[in-house]
Amino acid sequence: MEEAFFYNEGIHQLFFRTISYSESEDKMIRKIPSVKVAVVQAAPVLFNWEATVEKACRLTGETAAQGAKLILFPEAFIPAYPRGLSFGIVVGSRKEEGRRTWQRYWENAIEVPGPATEALGKAARQANAYMAIGVIERDSQFSGGTLYCTLLYFGPDGRLMGKHRKLKPTAAERLIWGEGDGSTMPVFNTEIGKIGGLICWENYMPLARMAMYSKGVEIYLAPTADARDSWQPTLRHIAFEGRCFVLGCNQFVTKNMYPADLAMVEELAHLPDIICRGGSAIISPLGAVVAGPLFDQEGVLYADLDLGEVARGKLDLDVVGHYARPDVFQLIVDEQPKLPVVSKAVKD
Repeated sequence: MEEAFFYNEGIHQLFFRTISYSESEDKMIRKIPSVKVAVVQAAPVLFNWEATVEKACRLTGETAAQGAKLILFPEAFIPAYPRGLSFGIVVGSRKEEGRRTWQRYWENAIEVPGPATEALGKAARQANAYMAIGVIERDSQFSGGTLYCTLLYFGPDGRLMGKHRKLKPTAAERLIWGEGDGSTMPVFNTEIGKIGGLICWENYMPLARMAMYSKGVEIYLAPTADARDSWQPTLRHIAFEGRCFVLGCNQFVTKNMYPADLAMVEELAHLPDIICRGGSAIISPLGAVVAGPLFDQEGVLYADLDLGEVARGKLDLDVVGHYARPDVFQLIVDEQPKLPVVSKAVKD
């Protein structure tokens, strides 16, 4: 089962355009000329993975009923992006209350695979749509103690196609999430286009973006927790630079959505009533805003993507093709998983 979750090609050196599927696979996939996508700007049922999975499944069905064939949910949708919480950590000390907050967050993270992915896969299958959703993943391979900010990909057959673990949590996120590695940086070749992406401020890592472009990404997913005005030109820049569609997706969250009995919830007292205002948007390969940005409410953005725009955009710019200088610049991407413990048989 693990093999299905990781794209692993060992050391990947970018001299020429490379992609994560074989030529024979590419020829087998008949591309459709356009696809309807949905970007879901919603809040989870914070710190409650089961209720949030139910909400995600319901919204998947509702958006599919509108014709969506690709459905994107925000970063850390299950069980929450814990905005405003310190988990009792300052340099040099930790509070017991913060450990209890962490325990509740840990208990509502999900294992991959597990009951949550089974339910989400069923929803994708019933919707006959691709679905990508941000989750907090509890490591089940080793100690079980580390959490990762992860993007899961499901196919219309309900299969968990793969996942991407956030490579570099930002600022205080590093206190609660581990770092992913190069083994979970997939781009999936599908009949609706090549789908992949990065999470939130990973999109400010130029080399990470280049790695995605090198795999031919056409529909670039950018789930985030950034609701600032400055995030909008970021989405437009990525679309223009990569000559790809970009789907930006954020949560809309208010302060009263947090559980009243959450340890250290009083830390939120100084925050405004709207803690995250959203800002989801859909951008074309030439950097034009197709839908959104959506602020200050839950809602769904829809757009019909003409995949021919990707090819037309590369007439004058292809950063891993005719606009690259591999004789001057080279990028090496190590896609081997980095394991803390490797068992090796010792012969007598």
